Amino acid sequence: MRKGFNPHKDQMLSRTSYLHQIIIPVYIPNEVDYFKESFKILQLCLNSIFKTTHSRTFISIVNNGSGLVVKVYLEELLSQNKIQELIHTENIGKLNAILKGLVGNDIELVTIADADVLFLNGWQTETIKIFKTIPKAGVVGLTPQFKMYETNCGNIIFDNLLHKNLQFSRVFNQPALINFYESIGWKKDYNTNYLEYNLSYQVENLKVLVGSGHFVATYKKNIFNELTSFSGYKLGGDSEQYIDKLLLKNDYWRLTTQDNFAYHMGNIYENWMSEIKFEDVNENKITSDFHKKKKLNFFFYFFKNRIFVKLFSHKGFNRMFLKWKGLPPEMIKNY
Repeated sequence: MRKGFNPHKDQMLSRTSYLHQIIIPVYIPNEVDYFKESFKILQLCLNSIFKTTHSRTFISIVNNGSGLVVKVYLEELLSQNKIQELIHTENIGKLNAILKGLVGNDIELVTIADADVLFLNGWQTETIKIFKTIPKAGVVGLTPQFKMYETNCGNIIFDNLLHKNLQFSRVFNQPALINFYESIGWKKDYNTNYLEYNLSYQVENLKVLVGSGHFVATYKKNIFNELTSFSGYKLGGDSEQYIDKLLLKNDYWRLTTQDNFAYHMGNIYENWMSEIKFEDVNENKITSDFHKKKKLNFFFYFFKNRIFVKLFSHKGFNRMFLKWKGLPPEMIKNY
């Protein structure tokens, strides 16, 4: 039996005061073997978020089947209002966990990060600056990596093929680049030319790198207006490609900050992780109202991202591109 009327019926929601959402899917089922130090890594990750984000940041944690210790810890953060949303579920896979965090709000920017990311001072300000300065930016990564322009960057290369603002430039922070590949277990047998130059895009006094990785990146929320309801993979598969395609269909560019603004910690604790110094966040640099694009015509989407990119599989064209865009001659053959 129902008596009376619900006072909230037909009432419109007020516009959110939050300008930036961060989604962290967390899967730490135990504290042994691979996950032995993962809980400590998670605490460092979340503390770095608390220290480096402005007051209008909405933090969503999706507990993707973690053990009781992690669950209790996250509940405490929610009760202290250090995080604004906590979703508990069994292990439904990384993308499905992210999808749960994406729905139910209307916040312009959303950062999706793994639970082993250590955020550094200034990352949010630099990200906002890129979105404001480059209207076609759709995703901004925080950690430079090797040859990012080779993956899902056909549109930005096509759009700037004849422009001088797309050029190879010196790596800005070589030690951070080296540290990233050490953190993911690579041996130092890679091409050292990758430590010297990367493909960059410059507008005004702002230089960014072409391409972006997946373990931490900020997206314009409007690309997620149409979402799938389920992914069949726990991790990997085509789950990362799903989000990549959403960007391309909106003709957004993949970019990364020139400097390094986040560390990958992995699953092993090291002393340096606790020695990072944080400064107060400048609240005066908070901004909103970023440029939004409509979906790209299918013909242009197909041409830029399927046909055009195939040219790079031909050695002649690829070498011509590298030379044209300023890579030193002695590096072109093996880059």
